[in-house]
Amino acid sequence: MSGTPLREPIVELHDVHVQHRTRGGGLFNRARVHALTGADLAVRPGETVGIVGESGCGKSTLAKVLVGLQRPTSGVVSFAGKDVWSMSAAERRRHIGAGVGMVFQDPATSLNRRMPVRDILRDPLDVHRRGTRAQREARVAELMALVGLPRSVAEVLPSQLSGGQRQRVSIARALALEPGLVIADEPTSALDVSVRAQILNLLLDLKDRLGLAMVFVSHDIQTVKRISDRVITMYLGRIVEQAPAALLPEGARHPYTRALFSATPGLLSPIDPIPLVGPVPSATRPPSGCPFRTRCWNATDHCATEMPPPERADADGDDAHEFRCHHPVPAGTSNAELVELAGAATGRTTPLHVEETA
Repeated sequence: MSGTPLREPIVELHDVHVQHRTRGGGLFNRARVHALTGADLAVRPGETVGIVGESGCGKSTLAKVLVGLQRPTSGVVSFAGKDVWSMSAAERRRHIGAGVGMVFQDPATSLNRRMPVRDILRDPLDVHRRGTRAQREARVAELMALVGLPRSVAEVLPSQLSGGQRQRVSIARALALEPGLVIADEPTSALDVSVRAQILNLLLDLKDRLGLAMVFVSHDIQTVKRISDRVITMYLGRIVEQAPAALLPEGARHPYTRALFSATPGLLSPIDPIPLVGPVPSATRPPSGCPFRTRCWNATDHCATEMPPPERADADGDDAHEFRCHHPVPAGTSNAELVELAGAATGRTTPLHVEETA
């Protein structure tokens, strides 16, 4: 991507919030889960954006917003330059339903168990009335060949396929309408280790051959780094850093990104996790100011009063590097230095000022 002119985003989020009501909090004051807060993101044609973070940080919610499955509480979602949620349901189905494909985590639950593979792949074509019946059948055969499925599985039910074959069917279904963007939400986590690499390589090959943009959500941080052009770090519903994958982990500026990468094994270095101070806060009562401050070794009282504004870091070429932190990690700081600093902070005797939002 470096050195090439930036193209207009295929999908763009501006100040997107998603809140869910819970059963707790009283009859007239229902508690709310802050699943996504103030998300700003743009995905351009042909690029791969990886999304990482702990369980419950909002990765899957962000993926569902991008694909139009989750309506935001507030904010703007634009696809191909048009506001998705200002459209009628029929317009939205035509506009985003055909332009975005999604590969879900578990193909055993995302595929209709009563439909044979042929019908599963033809279903999007039928719904969007693509071509004649003969053309749809030809497209089904083309899709099966594209993902490496033999024609013999066309009349087979998903339950009769292996996990890897089922995920190939899911990928083929996501590509049926020739989308410009594919959202892959943990596409390999439900598979055996022996087939994960095959499915991952298939996704990358299809992305290159078809010129797709891809958003890849995964707990496998090293894989995300390897396949992505840009990596998004999420914490407690917020995007706290966006960085070119080539700069990670040493070039990450947010303390959480450094801590996250330090806790994952690498081929060339042992695990040397940066210790964090406390437990993950509740998504129903997120901390004021910076959401990571209650666990950060470098937090001050200032972190409790104001959410850090987005700040740009120097990066090569056109890849934007943006983070939200009042006290960013100096670029190039070693893990050993951060481990020492965080270890000293865990023994502090004066507690930080903690104030939760109502």
